[in-house]
Amino acid sequence: MEIVLQQFVWAVATVLDSLLWVYFWIVFVSALLSWVNPDPSNPIVRFLRSVTEPVLDRVRRTLPFVFAAGIDFSPLVVLLGIKFLQIFVVGSLLRLAQQIAAGPDPRSILG
Repeated sequence: MEIVLQQFVWAVATVLDSLLWVYFWIVFVSALLSWVNPDPSNPIVRFLRSVTEPVLDRVRRTLPFVFAAGIDFSPLVVLLGIKFLQIFVVGSLLRLAQQIAAGPDPRSILG
């Protein structure tokens, strides 16, 4: 039973890491495209904006200081947040999967 739980936690961590990685690049490309002002009717541009704008708008409303001197830093805040989630949450899940695979520590039972 422990192997099933270990594989499940590992799978969740891996899928979450992949989704965060994909979203990282979507936000990055969207930020780059905002510099060149692409055609808003382009389907790729519409997709990128529809996927990123809800998150970026929430960051802008929550942290009003991210828009300073005419520069929008909300994509940078989102990218840093994604990196934090990859390091903290995914890393914690992977460590948990390793601990499940290793079994209980006999020292923790004794004292």
